[in-house]
Amino acid sequence: MTKSNTNKGTIFGIGLGPGDPELMSVKADRLIRTASHVAYFRKAGRKGHARSIVEGLLTPDVIEFAMEYPVTTEIQLSDPRYNYILSEFYQNCAAHVRDLSDQGQSLCVLCEGDPFFYGSFMHLYMRVKETQPVTVIPAITGMSAAWTQTGIPMTWGDDILTVLLGTLPKEELTRRMADTNALVIMKIGRNFEKISEALKATDLYEKAWLIQYAAMENSSVQKLSDVYENVTPYFSIIVVHGQGRRP
Repeated sequence: MTKSNTNKGTIFGIGLGPGDPELMSVKADRLIRTASHVAYFRKAGRKGHARSIVEGLLTPDVIEFAMEYPVTTEIQLSDPRYNYILSEFYQNCAAHVRDLSDQGQSLCVLCEGDPFFYGSFMHLYMRVKETQPVTVIPAITGMSAAWTQTGIPMTWGDDILTVLLGTLPKEELTRRMADTNALVIMKIGRNFEKISEALKATDLYEKAWLIQYAAMENSSVQKLSDVYENVTPYFSIIVVHGQGRRP
């Protein structure tokens, strides 16, 4: 969405895709190479995955704004402090981005995957979209890259695709798994054992694939039943392919 305002700089939410710079859109590449300001989220003390994807593409005099998460897994999602701390963090980030826009400076916010699909950019977007001009550049999602790496079509005919988060309770995972044709599971990490149990309960375990670091240099693709240790990488996705109608 774009709001026209000749006095303010545009905030670009730029989807970088799953990790391979060659999978970025032409538009994303052009905007990044000509940006005077870029912002990106990262864990404290880390370079940040979004920043790593654009290494070598930025101009030498670009001004960078690293937005470092105050918490990641240190506090449980159910703890009221989690939302409070992150809300304040996003408010402060939005204020900085808004100030740049008010000064007439355009800014590229680098987003892993697609900006509107489980991304941190959405929290900025909701806080600035009513007052600043914003343009969102869509991108290939991590799940699309993951199922492509299996070499098996993901959905056929009238298959229903369900995307689940591993953070859901096992009972909810099991119920939703049993009510779909094709399946993507994200946010695995510490939830690996619970997800595996739900897949076994719905007879999907032997059909499931685990993809780690899809479209990145260190990517790996395995049948889930061949994995003998808990999975912890952030960039892990489980897929179960649909088997629907076909000619």
